[in-house]
Amino acid sequence: MAVLVLDKRKRPLMPCSEKRARLLLDRGRAVVVRVHPFTIRLKDRVGGDTQPTRIKIDPGSRITGMALVREGADGTEHVLWLGEIAHRGHAIRDRLAQRRAFRRRRRSQLRHRAPRFDNRTRPAGWLAPSLQHRLGTTIAWVKRLRRWAPVTAVSQELVRFDTQKMENPGVSGVEYQQGTLQGFEVREYLLHRHQHQCAYCAGRSGDPVLEVEHVHPRRRGGSDRVGNLVIACRCCNQAKGNRTAGEWAEALGQRSMLDRTRKANAERIEAGKRPSLRDASAVNSTRWALFHALKATGLPVAAGTGGRTKWNRQRLGIPKGHALDAACVGTVESVVGWNCPVLAIKASGRGSYQRTRLDRYGFPRGHLMRAKQVRGFQTGDHVRAVVPTGRKVGTHTGRLAVRVSGSFNIQTPKGVVQGISHRHCVLTQRADGYGYTAKPKPMEERERAA
Repeated sequence: MAVLVLDKRKRPLMPCSEKRARLLLDRGRAVVVRVHPFTIRLKDRVGGDTQPTRIKIDPGSRITGMALVREGADGTEHVLWLGEIAHRGHAIRDRLAQRRAFRRRRRSQLRHRAPRFDNRTRPAGWLAPSLQHRLGTTIAWVKRLRRWAPVTAVSQELVRFDTQKMENPGVSGVEYQQGTLQGFEVREYLLHRHQHQCAYCAGRSGDPVLEVEHVHPRRRGGSDRVGNLVIACRCCNQAKGNRTAGEWAEALGQRSMLDRTRKANAERIEAGKRPSLRDASAVNSTRWALFHALKATGLPVAAGTGGRTKWNRQRLGIPKGHALDAACVGTVESVVGWNCPVLAIKASGRGSYQRTRLDRYGFPRGHLMRAKQVRGFQTGDHVRAVVPTGRKVGTHTGRLAVRVSGSFNIQTPKGVVQGISHRHCVLTQRADGYGYTAKPKPMEERERAA
């Protein structure tokens, strides 16, 4: 992986090789600016000639691949840096659900206040917080790379997933145009599909009340699409609770005919459950917002399709990967130097304002520390700890989690090392809301998996 270089006035120069960066550091001509991605600043140089470089983006729902390439005159692209950004949209969704539960409890149990819901308007182009996070994180890393490298253009994979084709690959003609629920309401469609009987017990429980039930519960990330809905009687719906159909089938026994019927139908529903379209919907919702945000940076933006990316990757014999897909976005003649380590970037956030934990009933339990820093360190800092003696002897490098006692935890690539004293820790990079891990080269990882 190339080393990013800045001049004396912190303006980006062309990246150099690891060997050259090591020589510059040994001779005292450069200093380290960042460890992840590794960036140095020259002490004795102002300005210099640069070549056209491009940021290429493969946006995803959970992981976004990014590649920094140097464009050759003959159309060859030389890969300088590869990165994969792991988003935290699911954590944001869970935090918002928890905050919503806190507000509901305060409104109902502690002090009464009428709920307000009709005085909040959403501006044009509004995105859910979990989707806005994906957009903001990608744009933030584009701006970072522009500060550290002479970027002249951006390429984005402007892909659109056909969710109707994904759910039903054989749909075509009028059915594709009209959709599944043409002429039906959701409940009436489900009643017609299950012949006005409970999908689990087939009417053997004797409960006449039929309800719309989620195969994968909404509280655990299930959607309201028709593929995740069935008709169930109230008895089966309450017995299933907050479990998936597969988990309920495992919990059911063979003691009665009713249990055997429920178990067989739950296993059948779980086996026929269609894959979630949450990730595809997230990419479809943010693709144009990301494109317009990239245009707002002032750089030329080129858009490519997912089919072109796959064709480039297969034609050039490049293995599948988020960062390598990004290197193959758009018009590509050949790609050189793609077999380099990939920097895994995990969005971890900058902490929480919550000052207490909760027990299973929602009541406060204990108190969290008030101070953000302990002994000059804070959670999220990247440190290098050299432990001379004891059971944890050795060198540990990773992301820090502080404690008031001064005995810290370090998240290393091999796992969490607990109880490291602050006296052994040396700061390598301040917390910036991300965790970093160097993944092996794509070919080495492919051989190891084989």
